[in-house]
Amino acid sequence: MTTAGGTGRGGGTGSGPRGFEVSGSGRTPPGGPGVTAGAGLLVVGDVITDVVARHAGPLSAGTDTAASIRTVAGGAGANVACWAAHRGAADVRLLGRVGTDAAAWHERELVAQGVRPQLVVDPLVPTGTVICMVDGGASAERTFLTDGGASVRLGPADWSDALLDGVARLHLSGYLLFSEPSRALVTVALDAAHARGVPVSMDPASAGFLAELGAERFPALVEGVDVLLPSRDEACLLTGRADAAEAAAELSLRVPLVVAKQGHEGALVAREGKVSARVPAVPATPRDTTGAGDAFTGAFLAALLAGATPEDAAAEGCRAGARAVERVGGRPPAPDWPGHVT
Repeated sequence: MTTAGGTGRGGGTGSGPRGFEVSGSGRTPPGGPGVTAGAGLLVVGDVITDVVARHAGPLSAGTDTAASIRTVAGGAGANVACWAAHRGAADVRLLGRVGTDAAAWHERELVAQGVRPQLVVDPLVPTGTVICMVDGGASAERTFLTDGGASVRLGPADWSDALLDGVARLHLSGYLLFSEPSRALVTVALDAAHARGVPVSMDPASAGFLAELGAERFPALVEGVDVLLPSRDEACLLTGRADAAEAAAELSLRVPLVVAKQGHEGALVAREGKVSARVPAVPATPRDTTGAGDAFTGAFLAALLAGATPEDAAAEGCRAGARAVERVGGRPPAPDWPGHVT
């Protein structure tokens, strides 16, 4: 881990090996021994502590509501990286920013999932926290209360072009768009990826935050992204269309490949203004829908890196999403590795 104080300190591209050290992991930096050139996936995004509260009945305003509460590692970017590794991606790295309060725990959790964390430790701001309120009904729908904490301070000074050494694809969490330092980082990372010919994907991440950002700002911020993975609500918000298929088709006039996640209805694959495939969902009994879209994205990217077509990769995404909703929290099952504590 690298300790950094504050954001926006200049730096831009090529400013040094920030975030390369993973203390105690015994792992090598990107491009070092044991890394296959051009095989890696670099995810840039949020690392968050999730407090998941599953309540069986309606919330009782002004008094108590019984709930089952767990604290788990989360964050959309971190979840995507973990699911990509879980679904077979060989070399998954994650650039994120955390506070000193939970840095060591998050590092251990990521390493245990097969991810190489490039964590910048912020000594001034604690790790971001999300309260996930999950309806105990059949839909297991969730509502988030979000404190971005250190994650929203991830900025250009935390980037180095060397992060792309050995990387075949860059994935940017849409949560990067919702703070000024992270928006600047998106521009720097996109420019660096384009200079190396590395394709870039993005998951818009949050319909609520997108509405605050303004849908009209989105196209310019993601210019050059080659794969967009919105949810149904995000796709409709970004286009102003009520029909999910029409929204996906319209987005594919701006981004070469759009894979729109439709929850229990599967996914839509769209290119050149047309929906080219409708991928069915996999039946599941939901316990917690937190991270289902992240699971889809991670599995999709792992399959794409392995040479799958977008349609087959979307089917892998649907399978991962179905598995995710049957678990509490946004991460995949812990690998059965010696020394891992669940």
